[in-house]
Amino acid sequence: PYLAPALDAGMATFFAEEIIEAIRYLEQPDFYTKQEDPTDNNIWLGAADDVILRKRGIEFVDGTAPGFAAILGAAPSPEIAKNIAQELQEKNLYIFMAADHEGKRFSEQLLEAGVQIGWPTRLVSFGPDISAAVFAAGFAIRVGFTFGGIGPGDYRNHLIYQKDRTFAFAMPLGYVTDEWYANALGCVNFGFPTIADTPIPEILPTGVCTYEHVVSNVPHDKIVAKAIEVRGLKVTVAEVPVPVAYGPAFEGERVRGEDIYLETGGGRTPMVEWVTSKRMDEVEDEKIEVIGPEITDVPSGSKLPLAIAVEVAGREMQDDYEPILERQIHHLINYAQGAMHIGQRDIAWLRVAKSAVEKGF
Repeated sequence: PYLAPALDAGMATFFAEEIIEAIRYLEQPDFYTKQEDPTDNNIWLGAADDVILRKRGIEFVDGTAPGFAAILGAAPSPEIAKNIAQELQEKNLYIFMAADHEGKRFSEQLLEAGVQIGWPTRLVSFGPDISAAVFAAGFAIRVGFTFGGIGPGDYRNHLIYQKDRTFAFAMPLGYVTDEWYANALGCVNFGFPTIADTPIPEILPTGVCTYEHVVSNVPHDKIVAKAIEVRGLKVTVAEVPVPVAYGPAFEGERVRGEDIYLETGGGRTPMVEWVTSKRMDEVEDEKIEVIGPEITDVPSGSKLPLAIAVEVAGREMQDDYEPILERQIHHLINYAQGAMHIGQRDIAWLRVAKSAVEKGF
């Protein structure tokens, strides 16, 4: 579709909201806390000042924070709000919050759920009204000014910078008003897509954004994963959540004799590893299914057959990548202290040490 009038309407909305907020700063100078943390009687932080911008903006440059989610409105319950926020935090994203849905606000729901908000926790409550959403766009632009060396009015390079360097998206929760949708179109000017939980007109063909522009009616338990997919964000796992030490230093470790708790493959039992690609809608991210006994359900010294079947999907996935990903099974298992993995495919061999099982592996 021809988006130019819609994109212009989005930018006009941002300009209008910035004027509204500028007037508020003049007429109500104490409306926002103007600091990193909420106070006892005010949770609205307002726009980031230059100190916060330099301190937090550098994280968008060095990759510490790949981007942000701009959340408008409120989730159906504080518990759902907490789950969404926590999932976004696990992706190292900032969460910028504004606007209300039926009198409820996402930031207030987080407080109700016992979650600490503020810049230090990356849960930033910009303001109570939809006009505060412009602070998220303003923060992105100022990062481009400060760290990207892009000048005012250079809209083309601002778009390229934001699209390629700031992995951000809008996430309206609740009924999307005309002004909310206009904000979504403003985000498209930055290459930021919108992922909504309610049915709104979608803009699916690629163009300004990397993939789709507006995606709607996404369930709350899948909305973060969908946003990550649509924005094209590559998530780096900084710490693997296993109860044993994990890293390349343990790759050459051997598990022998009396140390063996469980053994599979290696000529003792059948073992196979297999990676296959599927369509995006056929794969549920991070889903793990164990068919048969868990490690802790078998006695020490057991020998069992084992099959590891991995289903992968991605917008850029190709069949040629399957054997490459398959070989990663070797490294991913071997990096765990107390696990020894040799070979691949149908000639694999795995041993798990008693010490690893004792730690909960």
